[in-house]
Amino acid sequence: MSLTLPQGTCFVRTLAALPPALKGGAVAVGNFDGVHLGHRAVIDAARKVADARALPLLCLTFEPHPRTVFARQKGGGAPFRLTPGFVKFLALDGLRLDCIVSLRFTPEFAQQTPDQFIQDVLIDGLRAQHVAVGHDFCFGRGRAGNAGTLSAEAAFTVTALPPQRRAEGEAFASTLIRDHLTKGETEAAAALMGRPFTIVGRVRHGDKRGRTIGFPTANIELGDYLRPAFGVYSVTVEIDGQPHHGVANLGRRPTVAGLVERLEVHLFDFSGDLYGRKLCVALHHFLRPEMKFDGLAALTAQIARDAQAARDKLAALC
Repeated sequence: MSLTLPQGTCFVRTLAALPPALKGGAVAVGNFDGVHLGHRAVIDAARKVADARALPLLCLTFEPHPRTVFARQKGGGAPFRLTPGFVKFLALDGLRLDCIVSLRFTPEFAQQTPDQFIQDVLIDGLRAQHVAVGHDFCFGRGRAGNAGTLSAEAAFTVTALPPQRRAEGEAFASTLIRDHLTKGETEAAAALMGRPFTIVGRVRHGDKRGRTIGFPTANIELGDYLRPAFGVYSVTVEIDGQPHHGVANLGRRPTVAGLVERLEVHLFDFSGDLYGRKLCVALHHFLRPEMKFDGLAALTAQIARDAQAARDKLAALC
């Protein structure tokens, strides 16, 4: 995943900023956290209409995530994002959209009635000719609007996709992906996302203990990301266009009385300086739960075993 939007990509945060030439399009609407295969099916449904009717193809999404806004009103909540803001935009950017429209979701925005949202955003703001949503999309105050509400509007046509599923029958859903990840089921999550779950973050200075035991790490804060199962993972990281294999611990590091949840990545056969750089770390396999060891010697021996296990797992991907 590239960590910058290509130059010239249309990305706007207000309706007023949308170029006139991109109004009157086919619009895929949703929160799209995870940009999983179900979300891509909604976008492809909009694309099909855009291609058939020679319309611009747009994605309308919202930040912060509505769940975040409502949680703040109640005093907060556990991190849950699969693709926080900018990471979501990066994933959407790879889907050949003409424009990403990300509107700011606020308590005031949430008070719009469904009719107000349709009129102010879809009709007046976007001049939408077609709207595509998932079957469970809700909008407006109290989540009172749904696909049926949209379909009753004469100003545009509507595609409401039924639940999209894997061949095995499991639905493509952000909730299920989160459930898999909290259980350490990275491969099941990847099957629903269409790619491995990734964490993007800037490398920060840590206590540098890893280098003293032969396993230097790049330390990345988790921010708004969902906390997957704490433990050790095989990972891949792309640096300057080149993939690198590694092993990572995600958690609090109980052996050294760690308190802050973070991702510590050790890259195999790499010696460059990563401080301050933004990395995209893909979690491929959950190797074991986080554990507390009797001391650094026991921890070092286990890291060596983890590293070999990660090498073996990742070799099978090549």
